[in-house]
Amino acid sequence: MKIKIHGGTAREGEPSLCLTCRHASVVRGQKSADQIVRCGRLEERIPFRVSSCTDYVSHDHPSLWHMEDIAWVLRTDPKRKQIGFVRGKDLPFKDRLLLDDE
Repeated sequence: MKIKIHGGTAREGEPSLCLTCRHASVVRGQKSADQIVRCGRLEERIPFRVSSCTDYVSHDHPSLWHMEDIAWVLRTDPKRKQIGFVRGKDLPFKDRLLLDDE
């Protein structure tokens, strides 16, 4: 029987979370040991492998801005008494509901 414990001790050989984080800037050299990782949230260089981070955002998932851009927004026109959908990117900037990208 295998038991998985979440939040336990990190394994030695696992890659850093920063390698797949949207906020990270990773610069690699020719050698595998040549690597500089800078965190955009902390605005600092990270000198070690990260196994857990509260600000981690996977770069595989679309950002909030991209989701708002492709969204369909339900709009009402009280003058014409019409209800309909409008693409988010077709809305004037002042009519968009902009949220913080977190």
